[in-house]
Amino acid sequence: MNKKASEQTLVAQALGHIDKETQAVVLPIHIATTYLRGEDNSYPSGNVYSRDNNPTYKPAEELLSTLEQGAQALLFSSGMAAAVSVFQALRPGDRVLIPKVMYWALRNWLLTLGRDGGLEVVSVDMTDTDAVAAELKAAPTRLLWLETPGNPLWSVSDIAAISALAKQQQTLIAVDSTCATPLLTKPLTLGADIVMHSATKYLNGHSDVIAGALVCAKGTEQSEFWLRVRQVRSQGGAVPSPHDASQLLRGMRTLFLRVRESCNNAMMLATELEQHPQVLEVLYPGLPSHSGHAIAKQQMHGGFGGMLSVRLKGNEHFSGEQIAIRTAAKTQIWKRATSLGGVESLIEHRASVEGEGTPCPPDLLRLSAGIETAQDLLDDLTQAMTAAAKAN
Repeated sequence: MNKKASEQTLVAQALGHIDKETQAVVLPIHIATTYLRGEDNSYPSGNVYSRDNNPTYKPAEELLSTLEQGAQALLFSSGMAAAVSVFQALRPGDRVLIPKVMYWALRNWLLTLGRDGGLEVVSVDMTDTDAVAAELKAAPTRLLWLETPGNPLWSVSDIAAISALAKQQQTLIAVDSTCATPLLTKPLTLGADIVMHSATKYLNGHSDVIAGALVCAKGTEQSEFWLRVRQVRSQGGAVPSPHDASQLLRGMRTLFLRVRESCNNAMMLATELEQHPQVLEVLYPGLPSHSGHAIAKQQMHGGFGGMLSVRLKGNEHFSGEQIAIRTAAKTQIWKRATSLGGVESLIEHRASVEGEGTPCPPDLLRLSAGIETAQDLLDDLTQAMTAAAKAN
């Protein structure tokens, strides 16, 4: 298929691949774990063992690499497996910079197991480019990890500016772009070396697959570091099942439509909720009031994502935290569940999930806008907030 076609066409047709043997327009699932060697002792198919070589991975990897304008993609068994593989490819004593606001599970891993493994982990406000520059100059740094927009406050970091600073110090830069998706932001074109996705979220989009992915920048696919990442995956076995890889590709075929609808819904909700008398603050990069709005406009194209957070006011009966928890309990359309990026809208009191040390305010609700009718979602939230504020 012509890769110059629009992204909507590319994802809808999964690059247009068909099964060569049967001419099926949906590619088969290969459940084999091992592959026949040639009489000359070679592997003519290129496949050796399914811990690293299953053909079912390749269509999704190729589609994601094309969307990110990268050189090579790798599927993993989860987003955490993908992210952790980057840090496991480092060496003991390596210094890494991470955001103060980022996915909590990865932050916990870095501050515990990562440090136990010998990494020097330093947190920095990635929205402050001057602070990032100072930390990069403070000591040799092997890797800088960005997450933008940053979960759950949706802080925005300037990928291009920080990538330029990192390269001046010979520091690798990896970007968690899960919530931006490859349709809204392309970190590799802005100077990043690696982009990571929790494919469980928007790429799959149906809350029925756990998967992750990494994509490397063009010209780096044979670099020492990327080959170490490949080795971590191959020898550690952090790969999805063939069925999950096939399901992921199926989900990706509706990515354009789902992301567009989620962005539209999130923008409408953010705009309306910002005017609601019970709302203290709406955190959404698409709002002019958001501190990262100007940068988001530069590096996000086609929308500002489907994720937003709202902080709720307290009253004479309840604190903001209590009203937030009560609001989540009284929604009827929004589902009280963790994760994000699915077709169904999810609501979560994030501070109670992250626990002690979280940067998340206790009065905050994280919202993953799905693809339902926006007015239905707004009506459900407003009735829940009204009910939550009442003493009886």
